[in-house]
Amino acid sequence: MIEVENLHKSFGDAHVLKGITTTFEKGKTNLIIGQSGSGKTVFMKCLLGLVVPDEGTISYDGRMFSKLSGREKRDLRQDMGMVFQGSALFDSMTVEENVMFPMDMFTHQSRSEMEDRVNIVLKRVNLIDAHKKYPAEISGGMQKRVAIARAIVMNPKYLFCDEPNSGLDPKTAILIDNLIHEITKEFDIITVINSHDMN
Repeated sequence: MIEVENLHKSFGDAHVLKGITTTFEKGKTNLIIGQSGSGKTVFMKCLLGLVVPDEGTISYDGRMFSKLSGREKRDLRQDMGMVFQGSALFDSMTVEENVMFPMDMFTHQSRSEMEDRVNIVLKRVNLIDAHKKYPAEISGGMQKRVAIARAIVMNPKYLFCDEPNSGLDPKTAILIDNLIHEITKEFDIITVINSHDMN
């Protein structure tokens, strides 16, 4: 469970987050809905530990983020998967290399172990024959699925998605929604989604 207590954040005179208190539960798809400029991204950056709140606390399964050591914060970040608004794939890397990137950075697994895990997650997001393709060679919906595969490749406890349907047609948007929901249930993780789309 992620517990947020009385969270405040200001930038100069702009008081963006005004005393947010909420909980995000395991195995559920949690939505942060609001119009552009309402502070959704600032809130998510606080949850990810990228922005330090002025007041309030955020706890992950009973561990208060502000009380963790540098090493404990790094370990916690490895339990987080992130799907960025524009997918944020590396153009110069293949689909396989993009998904493998976090494992390459943070684990000491062999190449074959990493390839096996990449195969599992790409199969899970219904991308079977895209391994050697580059982001420019696949559709926006496929790029989003690659981003989801990369976000779950490290078996995260927490999955954060910033406007995951941005730029997608309605049919593809529903497929991505369903995929995120299925993965949340299947892996029993905490998913937090930023969206301005009431659908």
